[in-house]
Order: sequence, then C-alpha cells, then structure tokens
Amino acid sequence: MKFRWQEAPSISDEIHRLAGVLSVSPLLARCLANRGVGEAESAEAFLQPQLKRLRDPFLLPNMSGAVERLLAARERGEAMVVFGDYDVDGVSSSALLLEGMRRLGWRVDAYLPHRMDEGYGLSAEGVANCLERFPATLLLAVDCGSTAVETIASLRGRGVDVIVLDHHQVSDPLPDAVAVVNPKVRSRRGDETEPATGEVRFLAPAATEFEELCSVGLAFKLVHALTKRGRELGWPAALDLDIRDFLDLVALGTVADLVPLTGENRILVSAGLPRLTSTKRPGLIALKEVAGIDGEVNVRDVGFGLGPRLNAAGRLENADESLKLLLSPSAKEAMPIAESLDSRNRERQRIEKEIVQQVIGAVRARFDPETDYVIVEGQLLWHIGVVGIVASRVLQEFYRPTFIIGGEGDAWRGSGRSIEGFDLASALRECDDLLIKHGGHAMAAGVTVHPDRIDELRKRLNEVARQRLSKDHLRPKLRLDAVVALKDLTEDRMKELGRLEPFGMGNSPVQVIVPALRLDQPAKRMGKENQHVRLRVTDGQARADAVWWNVPPNEAMPSGSFDLACAPALNEYNGRVTVQLKLLDWRAAGSTPG
Repeated sequence: MKFRWQEAPSISDEIHRLAGVLSVSPLLARCLANRGVGEAESAEAFLQPQLKRLRDPFLLPNMSGAVERLLAARERGEAMVVFGDYDVDGVSSSALLLEGMRRLGWRVDAYLPHRMDEGYGLSAEGVANCLERFPATLLLAVDCGSTAVETIASLRGRGVDVIVLDHHQVSDPLPDAVAVVNPKVRSRRGDETEPATGEVRFLAPAATEFEELCSVGLAFKLVHALTKRGRELGWPAALDLDIRDFLDLVALGTVADLVPLTGENRILVSAGLPRLTSTKRPGLIALKEVAGIDGEVNVRDVGFGLGPRLNAAGRLENADESLKLLLSPSAKEAMPIAESLDSRNRERQRIEKEIVQQVIGAVRARFDPETDYVIVEGQLLWHIGVVGIVASRVLQEFYRPTFIIGGEGDAWRGSGRSIEGFDLASALRECDDLLIKHGGHAMAAGVTVHPDRIDELRKRLNEVARQRLSKDHLRPKLRLDAVVALKDLTEDRMKELGRLEPFGMGNSPVQVIVPALRLDQPAKRMGKENQHVRLRVTDGQARADAVWWNVPPNEAMPSGSFDLACAPALNEYNGRVTVQLKLLDWRAAGSTPG
C-alpha cells in the first residue's frame, strides 16, 4: 500500500448525541468531530459560517495603537505607504488597504518589492527604494515585518514610523514599531509603558482565536476597525463604506495563502466566494475570463486558476502588475493586464515543468528509499521564483523533505518543503555552518548557500533526518473519516456533507473507506495520455463509478474483493447527477489497517 491508512475511531455515544442535537446524520456528526468541532455550539457555528460571528477587530493585539496612529496621519494629511509582499496574500492585502483607506480619506500609496533584486520581506534595500519612490513618514508593512528589527529601528531613527500588519512568526524582542498587529504577538502587561515616551503599548489580550488569519484577513480587520472609529467620529465616508465589498479580495488571498479554512477564515471565505462569483471588479472579471472560470467560483478555482496567475508576476519579476490589475477601474485597462499575467503564468509553468523533470530524473537515477531521507538538488540558473513550487512537486513524488536550490554567483537561494515529523527550521540550525542564511518554519523554509556546499548540505540533512525520522514517517498518512457502505453514499447524503464546505487547508474533503467492493466492469484507461483510470465498482447491492487520477502505467489495479479509500462527491454530466468516488488508495478486503 502506498499510504498508511489512519481510520477514525468507531462511532461513539457522543457522536450520536451530536447528531441528535444538530438533527444531522451520524456520518456528518463524525466528520465534524474529526475536524475538531465535536461540541454542539462549535459544530453549529461551523455549519453556519455567518459574518455576524466575526469578532471585534479591536481584540487583535495592538489594533487600537495602529488605529490611533493612522487617525493622526489622516488628520495631518500625512503621506503614508503600504509596503506589501509579492504573493497573492500580500497583493490582495495591499489592494484592499489602498482602496479602503483612500475611500476613508487617507493619502496612501503602495510598494511591492522585487523578488530577485530586493528579496523577501522588509529588506533594507526594498525599503530604501520604496521611500525614494514614495516619500512618507508612516510605513504600513503588510504580510512582512514581524522580524525586521534592524530595518524598523533604522526607519525610526530616520523619523519614519512603522505599523506591522502580519501573520508570520514574530521576533523576540519585537521590532520597535508603533504597533505590531499580529495574532502571534503575546501581550505585555497592561501597565507596562515605553520608558522613552511613557506610551502604553501592546495592551490587547493574547489573541489565539485569530491565529488562522492571513494578512488579507488582517487588512480586512484593520479597515473594519478604521470604519468603526470613523463612524463614531461621524465621517460621511465611513458611514457610506460597506466593508463587505472587500470580501472578494479576502477570499482570494486567504485561499491562495493556504491558511486553515477554519474559524474566521471559514466565515470570510464562505462569504467571499459568492462575492468573487458576482464581483464587479474589472480586474477580477478579466482574470476569471482568461482563466476560463465561468459561473460559481470555488476554492479550486482560486487555488489553481486565479491565484497562480496573480502569483506569476511576483515569481518571475515584480508583482506591480498584479496589484494594478486588482485596482483597475475599467475592463479596457484590466484585460491587457490579465492577458499578460496569463502569459507569465504559462511561462512560469514551462520553467517549473522543465526543472521538475530535471530534478525527478536526477533523483530517480540514484534514489534509495532505504537511505535517502532528504532530497537536496541544486543547479546553476534554476529560477529562484519557482524553486518552492518545484520542491512541493518533488515531495509529492517521493514523499521526502525536499530542498531545491538555484541561482548564480556565490550565493544560491533555495526553498524547502517538509513532511509531517521533520522540522525544517530545526534541521537547518544543525547546518548553520554550511549556510549563508536560512529561515522559515517546520514545514517550509528558505536557504542561501554557496554552490560548493550543496553536496555537504545534502549529507548533513540526511544525517539529521535519519536520527529524527522512522520508516513510518516516510509513508504518508491517509486520514479517513469513517467506514461507509456504498449504498449509504447517496445523493442526499452527499448534499448534507456539502455543508462542510468550503474545503481546504485545515478542513479537508470528506475521505472514507468503502469496504468489500468488486469490479463491476474492467478498469479502463482514459485521458489524453491514458494517465487516468475509470472503474465501475459494486458491493453487490449498489454501484458507482470511481476515478483514479494520474496512475502510473505499471500500477496494479484493484482486484478480487477490496476496500477503497476515496473522496466521494457529486458529479454532474449531461444533466445527470451521480455519486462519484475519487480513488485515493486500495487494499485487499480485510487487510490490517495501517
């Protein structure tokens, strides 16, 4: 078996009680419990993700301080600049803040750094170029800045105040910003004052309940807070502003940033996807057209259609074009930009595919699953804008922590992606003497390394991994919600399970074991390259189609009596709706789990 099947525990009395309280099936109740919402109150909120359940934005750490500084800037007519990031979260955050704050009366511009020339985050070079282009005395760092201690200290010394609006890990101590609005900030005591100014700072309570938000969600919260304060002060612009107008941007950035679709993100995306469907923004209308998205927009459309096209500009060069698209006032202006982004995305796909083929070919030629615990590959001129995506693709192929490194000169840059059980940031600390620079977290990290050190880095990381990983770690888990008879996977049951949507990070699609099946018809290859397989399965009472995507030519087909691990879903074809099983794995019926 390719996967380790991790079956959910059997139905308990608590599941039956939850089903009774909510008036839902035991299967839906089980799925709720498997997602950490097994209490009636939290489960009801999960099934009804309503905007009225959003919490007060002023509960976020340091939001009050950020708002007061921004109010002062507005009153004085002070020039300010938003310094964003070049990914979809950073671009959508910047667009939301520019539009919202301009409508509320601020003088504000935006700057997005160049990935190749200025690097990631609030770099000294990026900030210098930003302030040369947009002289300002207040800088709002969005989707970055939580660890930029030196840069923010330098800005403060030059008379430039900084507000950080970010969701990444924070430094200790925090940067010396006016306010760090970040859910990961743990509050200081309320009576603590800043010695130099007597200013009371960091008063808000610790806000673990906001930790799922990415930066566009925080940008929405900031505009919400500014609108609330503006209405208290009687601003006509605040009275006229409907912050729900920004939910299309919030859904776009939240889905694309792969943060958990739980808590407030679930509410924001549930409300935002319909607004993406009916958006009036010329830029998003044009982007949907070039992406071939017509009709109701779902999570997959954002993740595989809209997001990659907006990301393409920042990956290959500069994300200014993506920001300009989101702010475009007309279809005439928007469509050429959308077409350009579509072209850039095709170029990104070409570059990515070429590198993926090179890496997989090289790894397959020497890969030993018994001894190779970490994959590290590097080559001159591999495009650093796509190495992270390539690392993800290679990890999917071999299920090993993977670093892909490229560039030129004496300092190549790379991205790593990991598997459950292996902390990349911790492992890189064991390689500090081999690296020019490194950073990140458990599942994703970045490195800068001299090309002559790549082989040694591979050897060292494998030594670390062999100490920390067991053989079981190297087989991916397949988390399965329940064992369900084929006859119970009806159209009505699937519609009920649809209440769990939107699916995404932190809320995976329902995956079940359907036991004791046989083939009702021989398996049939399909697709342009015969890369997919269609099966007709039966348990002797019910029948259903199963589809197995991207199946290698020599893969063994289910035979005899077998269990399927699958994701059931409704499929509509030629006006007929049926239940279809997306095959994930199979095993002989009665095999021992695991």
